[in-house]
Amino acid sequence: MQSQFWRLVRSLGRGRLTRVDDGGAVQFVQMQLSQSETRDRTPRIAEYGYSSNPPDGADAVAVFLGGDRTNGVVIACGHQAYRMRGLASGEVAISDDKGQSVYLSAAGIVINGGGHPVTITNAPKITADSPLMHCTGDIRCDGQITAGGDISDNTSGVGLQGAQASSGSSMATMRQRYDIHTHDVTNVQGGGSTIRSNPPQPQQ
Repeated sequence: MQSQFWRLVRSLGRGRLTRVDDGGAVQFVQMQLSQSETRDRTPRIAEYGYSSNPPDGADAVAVFLGGDRTNGVVIACGHQAYRMRGLASGEVAISDDKGQSVYLSAAGIVINGGGHPVTITNAPKITADSPLMHCTGDIRCDGQITAGGDISDNTSGVGLQGAQASSGSSMATMRQRYDIHTHDVTNVQGGGSTIRSNPPQPQQ
């Protein structure tokens, strides 16, 4: 009876990770359970589709089959210093020790790059179903730009209804100006002579 009790007690363990080997099909960790007990090459199991490499000092919970401390598996990890705090009920977040996070807040999704670039790769098409995309910085495109609607510039303060600032101008407006503009022709000559007109002033 006493041996069964101790097997039950030894079937669970809590400690801190001191090393992680993430190079193979199974992640192995070194876990310090007490000052006198450290377990090496203990496999860690995480949910399908989610991978992480916990930093040193991460809290961990392990289960040991039949109380055998040489036959364990880590089933949960966390890190007190890097845990994202203050989430409201029902909210979800993915975060790391670099300040990067994806926060599914009650008010909307917030992506924090932590001062690092955000890269989207191997995506032949990206679709954003939104009436407005707002960029506070510059946009650079190495390819062509195709727009089903109009293109405007110098339109600081444009709203959802497309209200255009007085200093701005759209491509459609510039085409209209070009199509109807006229300017004087100088040095008109008779006969079969050919002359060129002056460029528009100001040029559109």
